[in-house]
Amino acid sequence: MKEIVEEQEFLNTDFLENGLIGKIYEYCQFKNCNFGGTNLSEFSFMDCKFMDCNISNVKLHNTALKTVSFENCKLLGLRFEDCSKFLFAVKFDNCVLNFSTFCKISLKTTLFKNCKLIDVDFTNADLSGSVFENSDLSGATFENTNLEKVDFSEANHYLIDPEKNKMKKAKFSKNGIKGLLSKYNIEIV
Repeated sequence: MKEIVEEQEFLNTDFLENGLIGKIYEYCQFKNCNFGGTNLSEFSFMDCKFMDCNISNVKLHNTALKTVSFENCKLLGLRFEDCSKFLFAVKFDNCVLNFSTFCKISLKTTLFKNCKLIDVDFTNADLSGSVFENSDLSGATFENTNLEKVDFSEANHYLIDPEKNKMKKAKFSKNGIKGLLSKYNIEIV
């Protein structure tokens, strides 16, 4: 197995069937690839882009995701908190991240655009300055989460307890107020 793979494009590859050719990927693109159920523990991805990929149920123990973008990807049931914290930086566009967890990790200024984040757990995470643009947060858990300056103005279906999270200067739409007050069982008209 090669140690470092640089500036390569992988198209229509089933990595569950074929395996990966290296442990460190820099400036690579993965298009329409299947990683579903693979073990990516101890792998490193730096400045890589995943497009139209299935990355569901992948093991991420000490996996490095350094400035990695995901577009139109299926990322079901991932435990992002198992990733290496060193230079961890990701962004998601039009992705399905249902049942994934981001507990206790820094996601500062992360973009979640047009994403489904159903039953995702953000407990003890730092989301400060992040943006949830047109994203569905049905059943997402926010507890002891840093939500300072987070933009929820275009997000929907969230339930957030302001007493259990840091929320200074977070943005919400008028339609989203219900998601902040639901625990009080009051009627908003």
